[in-house]
Amino acid sequence: MYPEQAPHVPAQRAVEVHQPTPLPPAVPVAAPVVPVQPGTVPAVASIVLPDGRVVTGYAIEPTRPEPVAAKPAVSRTAVNVALGGAGFLAVCGGLVLLTSFIAALTAFITQLIILAAVIFGGWIAVQILGTRGHQGGTTVNIRKAVIKRNHFHG
Repeated sequence: MYPEQAPHVPAQRAVEVHQPTPLPPAVPVAAPVVPVQPGTVPAVASIVLPDGRVVTGYAIEPTRPEPVAAKPAVSRTAVNVALGGAGFLAVCGGLVLLTSFIAALTAFITQLIILAAVIFGGWIAVQILGTRGHQGGTTVNIRKAVIKRNHFHG
């Protein structure tokens, strides 16, 4: 991809390490205190690139964040509250269903009792009011001389 301008020689060039020269401050200015990473001045490293350029810089290790203890995505308290709420709603719903079931069962039993009373009452009415050979009227038993209607007793 890159045009070859000069033949490459395997990495035989020496790496030079330069020490930084501290500069005296020009004007002392009261600046806010800024924390500095290392307590000592790190060494300056210079690298000669294959094309002849020299790159100089400090070798600073990247700062690594402190390991954080693994925390669950949702707190346990929130999970417990949610489960408690779901359980409470389930119990309330169950009680409503139980109450509805008991009311329906009570209405069913009441209807059965009323149906039995109507059937039994109808049977009794048929027994009492039914015609069995006599058309109604006064009962007279002549052999014993009992006439109920006129109250003759003999």
